[in-house]
Amino acid sequence: MGDEQSSARPDLIGCTALWLTALIIDASGGDAWFTRLYGAADGFAWRDHWFTSDVMHRGGRVVSWLLFGATVWAVWRPWPAIAPIPVRTRAWWLNCTLLCLALIPILKYYSLTSCPWDLLEFGGRASWVSHWAFGLPDGGPGRCFPSGHASGAFGFAAGYFALRASVPRLARAWLVMVLVLGVAFGWTQLMRGAHHVSHTLWTAAICWTITVVSFHATRNWRLATR
Repeated sequence: MGDEQSSARPDLIGCTALWLTALIIDASGGDAWFTRLYGAADGFAWRDHWFTSDVMHRGGRVVSWLLFGATVWAVWRPWPAIAPIPVRTRAWWLNCTLLCLALIPILKYYSLTSCPWDLLEFGGRASWVSHWAFGLPDGGPGRCFPSGHASGAFGFAAGYFALRASVPRLARAWLVMVLVLGVAFGWTQLMRGAHHVSHTLWTAAICWTITVVSFHATRNWRLATR
């Protein structure tokens, strides 16, 4: 329990760093700068490319489902290395993952923010409107904030927290995998014109914050002997 208490501060620092980075990108116009690297008046050249569309987008969904299957298996049929993890911690692992994977698509569904490929600048019909301008439509179809595809990686952050006390090497490997996939998924969608950089950053920040807060808030319950 002491180890978990001592880890609360760096975990929260990580949350703060993600939120600040996302806010800086928002405030500095970073979205427009990054998006213009790949978009032009006639759209996005990488939008339907076989690598970004088939391998990284559709293939990424398959990878996410495989990760979910691995998570369920690890929780309910743990192999010997992670069997010592308390049952309640394993239950938290699955439930927190489900919450992250469900919440981002829900937020995205109700968002009025359209994707970059829907913007007038890139051949669409929507205008640049901040995703913080709640209730103000941009003239496009909306439903593009935050990044749902990136949640298929960042939504699995709970595995790192569940594993790190008992199997730290596996926990670090899990975290690296989540970060690498999250960045890869986010950058792919940037190249395709499906999301701005901030969309991915906010997905990471939301998933990490939910995971950190719930992990430490449930510490006494998870580690209770009965």
